[in-house]
Amino acid sequence: MSAAPAVSQEGPLALICGGGSLPLAIADSVSARGRQVLLFPLQGIARPEDYAQRPHTWVRIAKFGTLARAARAAGCHEMVLIGSLVRPAFWQVRFDLTTLKLLPRIAAAFRGGDDYLLSSGARLIEEQGFRVLGAHEVAPEILVPKGALARVQPSEGERADIALGFDYLHATGPFDVGQAVVVAGRHVLAVEAAEGTDQMLERIAALRASGHIRASTVGGVLVKAPKRGQDRRFDLPSIGPRTVEGAARAGLAGIAVVAGSTIVAEPERLIAAADRANIFVVGLPAGSEQ
Repeated sequence: MSAAPAVSQEGPLALICGGGSLPLAIADSVSARGRQVLLFPLQGIARPEDYAQRPHTWVRIAKFGTLARAARAAGCHEMVLIGSLVRPAFWQVRFDLTTLKLLPRIAAAFRGGDDYLLSSGARLIEEQGFRVLGAHEVAPEILVPKGALARVQPSEGERADIALGFDYLHATGPFDVGQAVVVAGRHVLAVEAAEGTDQMLERIAALRASGHIRASTVGGVLVKAPKRGQDRRFDLPSIGPRTVEGAARAGLAGIAVVAGSTIVAEPERLIAAADRANIFVVGLPAGSEQ
């Protein structure tokens, strides 16, 4: 994948890091463009071993005062929130003085869906003088391009399953549920919920192993798409080598996503994994999911 032109930058970039490999991939991409990156992994979510060899500052969810002071002291004016995040129960969150002052608004945000919660959090951060960006704005080359990423191409029947998957996600998007669905033989086999894509694929593998999926329903596709109207600075659908490995274990024929609206982690490893498993990974243009 070719790198896109650099975007305008202002001082160091603060990267608030959830789980998974995406935050470090973004950090490496931004650093390669010549911009300093400050890593703020979230305690209890990011893995300590991932950050052992990198300068970083641990922060806690809802302890925004600590984060803001460290970011301002380093000259940061822009922040990116990236990585997997399990939504905590409101009663489990421990607030600092800065966030306690915003408690009524934070409580209201918790009463909405995930996208509403993230967008509300971004507004609170921006009111503190920071600009919140999407990861694709600082590293646009991380987005899946149009076309097949690996060697295999989807068949006509698999393209019909992909179209059904996009139709389903488009219809359910307003309910702020999940961003992924598994379709085989024009049947929806699984819908992503709170467990996430990896666990959904494990569920498909277990259902196949136990015989709960008809033997005639072979193959199938994993389809991912952003929710309609979601704030694209946060929680864009993402795929990586682990997604490919999970799809292969689930007996799927491939993966389809929206080109330009899906983040790909470790693309070289993803392509190699797809070719080894003989499955397709394809990015389709916006509108294919309509």
